[in-house]
Amino acid sequence: MKRTFLFHCLIFICFSAFAQRHALVFQTDFGLKDGAVAEMKGVVYSLSPDIPMFDLTHEIPAYNIWEAAYRLQQTAPYWPAGTVFVSVVDPGVGSARKSVVLKTKTGHYFVTPDNGTLTLVARQMGIAEVREIDEAVNRRKNSGASYTFHGRDVYAYTAGKLAAGKITFQQVGPKLAESVVTIAFQSPVFANDTVKGNVPVLDVQYGNIWTNIDQQTFSKLQVQPGDVLKVSIYKGNELVYSGGVPFANTFAAVPEGKELAYLNSLLNLSFAVNMGDFSAAHHVKSGPEWSVTVSK
Repeated sequence: MKRTFLFHCLIFICFSAFAQRHALVFQTDFGLKDGAVAEMKGVVYSLSPDIPMFDLTHEIPAYNIWEAAYRLQQTAPYWPAGTVFVSVVDPGVGSARKSVVLKTKTGHYFVTPDNGTLTLVARQMGIAEVREIDEAVNRRKNSGASYTFHGRDVYAYTAGKLAAGKITFQQVGPKLAESVVTIAFQSPVFANDTVKGNVPVLDVQYGNIWTNIDQQTFSKLQVQPGDVLKVSIYKGNELVYSGGVPFANTFAAVPEGKELAYLNSLLNLSFAVNMGDFSAAHHVKSGPEWSVTVSK
């Protein structure tokens, strides 16, 4: 009986220790040509070999904070509460920008420089609390002489401790105001029989144009498959594209080489050329300065 009791206690302790480990998801603009990503993972593995580690992407265009913000928003809702994201797109490394951990109202954690990377997840998931990383206790030992790789020495180290349950969120560092640095962009709106939104990112493999006009906002136009939409795309105040585009549920609904509007996998309005490249054909790019208007 005593042995059975001790056995169950041991199982409970082991399970509890394992259960404290949360998934850790990495995003950077480092690429995979050198050892930077492996260094970050090595820091985490040294803290706890039981932390499950995954890659969101390491192909964010260099210094593109906006795209980092978008990829977090695109991906994070599909991960469970407690997941820790490390996003390092940090052109201001070593400057006065803060190193923070955001806890969202959904229970996700984001470890990153506060440089605009949190713009979209803060809006989408809500801010529960923001804490500044206290580097006096949450920095890799003997790394103080390094000023250019906070991704390894501060962010991966802090995220690893948090994911492993070695520190609580409160032990990350001092609490900040419930706000983060944000990048301005056009929110999806409907007015005067027109929807307007942002072109946050391209479906880069195919050159499709993804907007942030969600299904609910788009539905106010009362569009049916086959309806032709009047589409104008701007970079700032410059009109880059204007044309009529039929709305379809699938690419196959239009002939090869023809344009279409559709709802993408995130149920946001998008534009494509069937078996072609809309972006290249019309010189349309993406970012916070790009906007689109759509009407019937």
